[in-house]
Amino acid sequence: MPDTRPVGWGIIGFGWVARDFAAPAIAAAGHRLVAVCDPGEAARAAAAATLPPDAIHATPEALLANPAVEAVYVATPNHLHRTAVELAAAAGKPVLCEKPMTATLAEAEAMAAAVQRSGMLYGTAFDQRHHPAHRAIRAALRDGLLGTVTTVRIVYACWLDANWSPTGEGDNWRVDPRRAGGGALMDLAPHGLDLVDFLLDEPLRDIAALTQHRVQDYAVDDGAVLLGRTASGVLATLHVAYNHPETLPRRRLEILGTRGLLVAENTMGQDAGGRVTFLDADTGEARPVPVPRPDLSPFTQQMAAFAEAVRSGESGGFSIARDLHTMRLLDRAYRAAENAACL
Repeated sequence: MPDTRPVGWGIIGFGWVARDFAAPAIAAAGHRLVAVCDPGEAARAAAAATLPPDAIHATPEALLANPAVEAVYVATPNHLHRTAVELAAAAGKPVLCEKPMTATLAEAEAMAAAVQRSGMLYGTAFDQRHHPAHRAIRAALRDGLLGTVTTVRIVYACWLDANWSPTGEGDNWRVDPRRAGGGALMDLAPHGLDLVDFLLDEPLRDIAALTQHRVQDYAVDDGAVLLGRTASGVLATLHVAYNHPETLPRRRLEILGTRGLLVAENTMGQDAGGRVTFLDADTGEARPVPVPRPDLSPFTQQMAAFAEAVRSGESGGFSIARDLHTMRLLDRAYRAAENAACL
């Protein structure tokens, strides 16, 4: 019989995403948060609201020594991912790491090699794979609703100024090139790149990009457009931005085929909801696409899927090789943008 016991999770890096999304998702999925690690006093104080003092740690090593920790979620700034993941793998703990894998491709390749040597389960936290709307779209594509798919178009944008801080802590590491590895392209494009792979059952093979430093006053890019193509010839465009006003439509997914167009609005992101519409190419009719359990949080579904993989000993659809391919696409996109800037 399947092992359905709750998994004990440890979180390394207890910032905004971990507090507001990951920790509640662990509980909602029927599992337990048993330990937290963060070097910041404010983060540890936030953890103290729900955890006893002996479950709150200042170093990853202390958290990983806790026998109650059976799986680890890494949500540190990007440049610290490799150290945390390698420590978890060495300690024999399955690890789910926030995207991107690391701040640089070289770090990601080294991290992947260490994880593969350890044999431990690893996943990158691409929660968009677990959004009910995106799963409904994938099923519709497999059923042939659109005929021959030709193009995927994604807009995933937000407003992120230099002083942005969701918790009031005042440290926006996402615009620090050393810690983040890049700007809007590095932070937002991984979701779109992975989602194309998920929806089409094939990754992008070719990639080109242009970046911009148009509005925000910081060293990383505040916007980018990516153009990609799969091996079978499907084209994809992604517009990602940190300079897009929050009051304007900023999350849209379109899949075009010979029989029609699927449009998903407000499905990109950490929250449940949004809507999916099919436009029939023959009749011009627009009709809603049913989404089973649209109220399910993609974060909760992701935590449930990873915990199930931990208990079953199977991959659960998580793949470090696939995630490393996404990192290579990101690196190539930045290189293409740099080359274009030199022309």
